[in-house]
Amino acid sequence: MQSFTFGAPGRQYTLESGANWVQGTESDSGTENPVWGLAKAHGLKTQENDWEGSITTYDATGQVDYLDTFQESLYQFESLGAVVRQTSRRLVNVSARTGYSLIGAKPRTAHAMACEYFQIDWDTGDSPEKSSLVATASVSNFTYNPAVGGFGNTNAMSIDRRGIKTLVKAEQARLPQNQILLNATVKEIAYSTTGVDVTLEDGRVLKADYVLTTFSLGVLQADDVTFAPPLPHWKQEAIHKKTMVMLRPTTRVIPPVTAPQMGLYADSERGRYPVWQSLDDPNFFPGSGILFVTVTGDFSLRIEGLNDSQVQNEVMGVLRSMFPGVTVPDPIAFHFPRWHSDPLFRGSFSNWPPFYRAEHQLNLNATVDDRLWFAGEATSTKYFGFLHGAYFSGLEVATAMIKCIRGRGCVVPAHVADAVDPPL
Repeated sequence: MQSFTFGAPGRQYTLESGANWVQGTESDSGTENPVWGLAKAHGLKTQENDWEGSITTYDATGQVDYLDTFQESLYQFESLGAVVRQTSRRLVNVSARTGYSLIGAKPRTAHAMACEYFQIDWDTGDSPEKSSLVATASVSNFTYNPAVGGFGNTNAMSIDRRGIKTLVKAEQARLPQNQILLNATVKEIAYSTTGVDVTLEDGRVLKADYVLTTFSLGVLQADDVTFAPPLPHWKQEAIHKKTMVMLRPTTRVIPPVTAPQMGLYADSERGRYPVWQSLDDPNFFPGSGILFVTVTGDFSLRIEGLNDSQVQNEVMGVLRSMFPGVTVPDPIAFHFPRWHSDPLFRGSFSNWPPFYRAEHQLNLNATVDDRLWFAGEATSTKYFGFLHGAYFSGLEVATAMIKCIRGRGCVVPAHVADAVDPPL
């Protein structure tokens, strides 16, 4: 949850480089996303963002209407849920690509591939080949489908000058400030059955009976924090089998063109700067001239290896293709966050790959020596990849830890021994 100031001199706005939306918000039946509850409690200024109904389609020749293909892709994605219900247990780990093939959806044109990208990659952060069929269909339903406990179809985008991080900062202000240590980086966690020592980069050591780690999955995978002794094999396998995706390296530009609220660009290379959004909209930041584009997966890793000017040139090349006959000069301002390179994140959020079993997820959640606990969006089975997944995970684990600390019945999430893949 990070915001930054962006724009031309005299026309600057607060934009989000991390979490941007409250997904689902609240259904007619009354089920409320708890993050939406926090947004209302703290007066977060938001605007409904119509992802699908406001979309305009483009390709390398300019604006081209392939909305019929887009609607077909939406129907195909919704049909994946039916495939899940009909799939036998032995196929639960197949990919979303396999699911698409089972319903006869095999995109071959640039238009069809861009539409499929919008439904899958833009949501999960990775391709159908790298996303679990069951998990992809389920996590979407649990958030958006009230019939299975979801919150509804509304997506509220933060346009608050304080940034969406104000939800955390406002809650933090209610806590004893002398119990909060900021600007401290963890170097090592030494644990045993009797307690935990946390060593910081500056050499300080914090001692505790219990520790809850909420490092991102990417940080755990990168070994940026050392554990002593090393985490057991079953925990390491669960950490490294789940994938961390790079949704949003996002570029934002201010060109003098008029764009729709949502734009979809079909390139001959699947995933090349496909999903665009304009904030120069009466409901967002009218007159700002701000556009941003999101890339995911392997393409996002590729452009993180480029410098800002190279990425800007690629982005502007696509934008000029989308608006032929219009003089689009270089942007007044440009911003490109690099989530994968940042040692505090190593990516944006997690995705459930086809080879990742439910038992691995249990092991990702499980404690080590009953003292070292784990939480975060990656540990959420129903809401991984979502901001509310982190909320639910933290609440559940912290509540269980409090019972342990107060001696009111310690129920420790246990690992599953047979989740470890057999040696070759």
